[in-house]
Amino acid sequence: MKLAVIPARGGSKRIPGKNIRPFGGVPIIAWSIRAAREAGCFDRILVSTDDAAIGEVAQAHGADVPFLRPPELSDDHTGTIPVIAHAVAWQNAHGGTVSEACCIYATAPFLRASDLQRGLQVLEQTGADYAFSVTSFAAPIQRALRVTPEGRVAMLQPEHFHTRSQDLEETWHDAAQFYWGRAEAWLSQEIIFGPGSAPVPLPRQRVQDIDTPDDWDRAEWMFRALAPGTEA
Repeated sequence: MKLAVIPARGGSKRIPGKNIRPFGGVPIIAWSIRAAREAGCFDRILVSTDDAAIGEVAQAHGADVPFLRPPELSDDHTGTIPVIAHAVAWQNAHGGTVSEACCIYATAPFLRASDLQRGLQVLEQTGADYAFSVTSFAAPIQRALRVTPEGRVAMLQPEHFHTRSQDLEETWHDAAQFYWGRAEAWLSQEIIFGPGSAPVPLPRQRVQDIDTPDDWDRAEWMFRALAPGTEA
């Protein structure tokens, strides 16, 4: 079976109640659930949470919440991979062997069903362990600057001062929306950012990580500008 897992821990400190805070008229997690349902890829859409209130909201919007995540997987230091591995193992033990699982972040309001469909296609066609959303950096990172302790600037790679931007390799970063993976990769906790993974490029205008109040404000401006449902 193909399993969608939406990790949604309670107790966010920088944005209180982040995973169920209203965004675009609904709790933000509802956008991730909606995209997963519309994709038609999944036999089950499961929310992994330690918070009963998050669970109630998730169920109201069409996701399953068959367990509350154990405390040892719910602290500030637990990574995504162990959480998804736990959900896959739980599903395997409670009816239905997982073949592929997709981690979908709860704060991904720009995610589209077509992105998830394309991610599954990349996973199947490439034979990769994982296929996950990426987007390109807006400027060449080889020309990045740092501020010195003296309050001056310095290039991180000064050898590229005279290199034309168009001659520099394009670079990418995690778009923090979804991560398709084979069940065995999740269960063995293989690293995602490595040679076993394939990229699923997304346009920059539909990517915004939401970790701080400023991120949230920017995402709301983007959301209004994009007019949800339009293609980009």
